[in-house]
Amino acid sequence: MNCRVVVEAAVPVFDVETPDEAIRIAISKTGEMLNPDLNYVEINMGERTSPSGEELPPAFIAADEALVALELEMTVFNVEREEHASRIARKEIGQRLENIPLEVTQIDVLEDDDVEDDADDDESAGTESADDDAVGSATDAGDDESDDEEILPEFEDLVE
Repeated sequence: MNCRVVVEAAVPVFDVETPDEAIRIAISKTGEMLNPDLNYVEINMGERTSPSGEELPPAFIAADEALVALELEMTVFNVEREEHASRIARKEIGQRLENIPLEVTQIDVLEDDDVEDDADDDESAGTESADDDAVGSATDAGDDESDDEEILPEFEDLVE
C-alpha cells in the first residue's frame, strides 16, 4: 500500500518584519535542510485558525522573530498500515529538520493508478481498497507458506 502523508512543521525564523518575508525564509530554510536527500518532499504554507474559527496567516511574528506553520507532503511506498507510513514520514523528515516540532496531520491511501489530483476524490474508494488489500494479503500469505515448504527442504539439503 502507498500513502500520501502530510506533516505539519513549526519552523522558527529570525530577523523578519512581515509574515510574507517569514514564510519565504521558512520555505527556503526548510528546502535547504531537506535537499538533496529528500527533494521529493513538497513544502507548502500551513493553515492556522483561531479558536473561534477565524483564518490566521501561517506566520506568527513577535519581536522580529516568527514561527511559521508549513505542511510537508511526501508519498511513502510499500507500507502495511497508515501508522507505518506516518512513522516513516516523521522519521525521514525529522532526521533532517533538527529541533523543529512535527505533527502528522493527514494520511491518504493511494491507489496504484491514482493521480495526485484524483486522490481527494477517491478517499472513500481508498478505504474500500485497503480492506481488499487486507483480504489479498491473507490469500498471498497462504501462498507464501506453500512456497516456504518447497524452499525449506532445499535449504536444509544444502546445510547438510
